[in-house]
Amino acid sequence: MHHFDNIPPVPLTLEGASMLHQMLRVRWPEWRALTATRREEILAQAAQALTNMEGQGSAAFSLLGHKGDLMLVHFRQNFDQLGEVQRTLRHLALWDFMEQTTSYLSVVELGLYESTAKVYGSLAERGVEPHTPEWDAEIEDNLKRQRQAMHPRLFPEMPPHPYICFYPMDRRRGEHQNWYQVPLAERQRMMGDHGAIGRRYAGAVKQIITGSIGFDDWEWGVDLFAEDPLVFKRLIYEMRFDEVSAIYAQFGAFYIGQRTPVAELGKLLRL
Repeated sequence: MHHFDNIPPVPLTLEGASMLHQMLRVRWPEWRALTATRREEILAQAAQALTNMEGQGSAAFSLLGHKGDLMLVHFRQNFDQLGEVQRTLRHLALWDFMEQTTSYLSVVELGLYESTAKVYGSLAERGVEPHTPEWDAEIEDNLKRQRQAMHPRLFPEMPPHPYICFYPMDRRRGEHQNWYQVPLAERQRMMGDHGAIGRRYAGAVKQIITGSIGFDDWEWGVDLFAEDPLVFKRLIYEMRFDEVSAIYAQFGAFYIGQRTPVAELGKLLRL
């Protein structure tokens, strides 16, 4: 592949569904202070709204550990629809008895390292200068084809698995190691090796990567869905030995939840 010194270091990405995680803690003293009748009224109203949301790409997960009681996960077409989700929830009486411990906003992202190297290389071979109209048009044409081919991955259905593992992550920009100063070809090689591990677990884990640069405090969010939560440990542990993770990965808080159909939400909240 012919290299020009001015080839952009930024890999191409495809963006899809907008995604919001909401981690919630029940205000138990206030909730217990209600009459049983009032609690049932509140749950009935919430169940109706949340059942409607479930049909649009939302799911509830009962969290294990101290970081919250419940995690709501929403896939939508865009941020406008996520705004509607937030407004609907705020109008529920149940929301008065919930406290958001944290949230996470991102968009489904597919990184195109291999495709980037090919299209940048092809343009460089033909002497097309970066960021000229010809360059931009060919890049957009390539992205358009990829968007069509990858549409099911960019706008996924909510996986049906009973367990979820969510965590945010960054690429290190530390004193000695800085991912963003590694040449594109080297990053491509490492990401290829990294992706190979994930693909080996494809039958046991459904993985959805979202980008959050400019949207939230970390750079990516990772959602893993599985039948057996031990698979999360095995996959992430194996990836820790992978070069890109061992040298460049920084991880945020981990959230483990059990899928809770809206129809069963009352079990979590009934005293």
